[in-house]
Amino acid sequence: MRDWKKWAKCAGIRALKTVCQTAVALISVGTVMSDINWLQVGSAALLAGILSLLTSVAGIPEEHLED
Repeated sequence: MRDWKKWAKCAGIRALKTVCQTAVALISVGTVMSDINWLQVGSAALLAGILSLLTSVAGIPEEHLED
């Protein structure tokens, strides 16, 4: 049986990392701070986090590493 508390912690950490990586990737595309579309960066990063959580429903290896 799945430990939902442990799963939520692992999935949350993975989603947060995905959000940060997506934001960094999109921010680095803008050469000047004024060229960055912050709404687009936030939207894409949030969507990446949601997709990460949905993908984690199938199972995440990190959940088993903390035993």
